[in-house]
Amino acid sequence: MKILNKMITLAVMVTGLGQFNYAGTMPKPSTDLLITDFGAKSDPKTDNAAAIQRTIDACSKAGGGKVIVPKNQNFMTGPFELRSNIELVVEAGACVIANPDESIYKKSAFKENVGEGTIWIGGHDLKNVTFSGSGCLDGNGVSFMGAPITDSYILKPFDKLDPRPHLLTIIGGSNIRFKDLTVRNSAYWTLHLIGCNDVTIDNITLLNDLKVRNSDGIDLDHCKNVRISNCYIESGDDCICLKNRREYEEFGPCQNIVVNNCTMTSRSCAIKIGSENMDSIDHVVISNCIIRASNRGIGIQNRDEGTVSDVQFNNILIESHLFTDVWWGKAEPIYVTAYARANANNKDANWRFPKGVKEGKVGKVSRIYFSGIKATSENGVYVGAESADKITDIYFDQVDLHINKTTANKGGVYDRRPAKVEGLLTGSTSGFYLENAGHVVIRNSSVQWGANKPDYFKHAIESHNVQQLDLSGFMGTSAFPGKWADVSKN
Repeated sequence: MKILNKMITLAVMVTGLGQFNYAGTMPKPSTDLLITDFGAKSDPKTDNAAAIQRTIDACSKAGGGKVIVPKNQNFMTGPFELRSNIELVVEAGACVIANPDESIYKKSAFKENVGEGTIWIGGHDLKNVTFSGSGCLDGNGVSFMGAPITDSYILKPFDKLDPRPHLLTIIGGSNIRFKDLTVRNSAYWTLHLIGCNDVTIDNITLLNDLKVRNSDGIDLDHCKNVRISNCYIESGDDCICLKNRREYEEFGPCQNIVVNNCTMTSRSCAIKIGSENMDSIDHVVISNCIIRASNRGIGIQNRDEGTVSDVQFNNILIESHLFTDVWWGKAEPIYVTAYARANANNKDANWRFPKGVKEGKVGKVSRIYFSGIKATSENGVYVGAESADKITDIYFDQVDLHINKTTANKGGVYDRRPAKVEGLLTGSTSGFYLENAGHVVIRNSSVQWGANKPDYFKHAIESHNVQQLDLSGFMGTSAFPGKWADVSKN
């Protein structure tokens, strides 16, 4: 114990505080360090970044321990960096809130690509880091937005650096744990994990403003061996997204991901794979989830040369409906696509292509399994690719759809953005719309139509250029029997 006390005293001295805290008394000799003992103040004016950083650094120099945000207090702060072997404990009733001053956010979330947000809470090459407690991390997101419009906010203009902060960015982490926290109000992506290995996210409540664009919930970027469970997520953009961004290609594929027992709401896609994918995304199991009041339910959106394979979705309830064109998706409960990304002169192309390349290619999507999916929606399942060799071995087993028009938003549209082909495809709404695929299996599944059926509601299954379509145990008629065939193949 004497050795430990000396380590703590030395750590505090190294930070420049001497042996005394700001109240002039000796800090408690423990690796459980309160940020208030290092100068943090709970008031609406003080930026506590320096005090929080002193606490983290002292704890790290002592060999690790807990950095504690004391209960029932709010602490505003600008950006700060995490260290290895730290548990950040936000106690009950406490909140760490992002400083709304845009000028203090300088560090890009994507290296030299400075146009897609900055970092608020960050860390590189971290080991053994835990986020816990029943308090909250608050990104103060609306402070970074422009004026509200129909179902979103106008994005403020910027020159080169987009100052909107991602709430948390960890690059190259291992043994990362999240438990019991509330994370909310992000101005950009919320939990962005890049090249991380061995991650557990359990019992997190993530509450973003549903009108904030780009406010993804959890982004797993080149990550491996991740478990997400028992979470409740509301986010304007994707709730859980797996991807391989080009800026961090050194970290390799995204694989071995398990998601279960989560409830989600999104204005874009509740569970998404892509669209940024320059490597491989594989061996993913997502099960026992509820998706409510979302735009798109489950989406595989391959737009780059990377591949997606060996993904399984089981026992999921989906409720989706239409929103405005601001949000990607047109109420597709399930969406599996492979289209090359729009060309480099398109705004979205940006840093997505390999260096020096102005026209991209799309990789293959294969061995994707859906079972026990029950969906109510304004649209049907969409499977589409630029050519039949890009999507194959897609299995639907016990996928039951109830399709009904429930909003005033325009329907009869499939959303293929961001792609070189036409982004918003106007046509019929069918229970299963299949376009350019190798092998698709639909078995023990069904399509039912609600009472509100516009003219563009058509077939139970509509198939265009599918090389092998296997049907068994399927139940469903067209929306208007006698006018349209139940199953249309061409």
